[in-house]
Amino acid sequence: MKKVINAGIGGRSFTVDEDAYARLDSYLILFKSRLGADSSAEVMADIESRVAELFAAEVGNGQMVVDLPIVEKVIAQLGLPDGSPVPGADPLAAEERQPRKLYRDPSDKRLAGVCSGLAAYFDIDVVLVRVLMLVALLAGSAGFWIYVVLWIAVPKAVNAKQQCELRGLAPTADNLAKFPNNKI
Repeated sequence: MKKVINAGIGGRSFTVDEDAYARLDSYLILFKSRLGADSSAEVMADIESRVAELFAAEVGNGQMVVDLPIVEKVIAQLGLPDGSPVPGADPLAAEERQPRKLYRDPSDKRLAGVCSGLAAYFDIDVVLVRVLMLVALLAGSAGFWIYVVLWIAVPKAVNAKQQCELRGLAPTADNLAKFPNNKI
């Protein structure tokens, strides 16, 4: 018989095996020690939120217990902020590419971030998208209306997780750290 713990992770409640809880706790302590002091509270809140999302995806809506293999899979997927391997984690468990989602990119915007968002989504040069949009604008009013509709319909990537989704990156600690200027 194993002991279980009710733990609040990222604002959600989970039933966690005692061994899994100890492993997750040691990982979070190691993660925090590897962070710089400038934004550690924000990053830790985001990491806990991501851990909660991954746990929810693993256990589903049922009342399953989060056990050690689930924690090891999540730890391997998230990694450490400096890109070094997590001690004792399986490096093959982390997924490489994620499906992309279309957002406006505020980090490289000229007007609303529509062109830079399209360029990041399709993984092409932003200058090419801007030139195509300018040609569509000069060819008639269709370019203007396409831009306005996309401006209204496409949400802005306001946090690091959405920036990762825009580029098809897994929201690991290393990838989330690439977008520090966005709200987390």
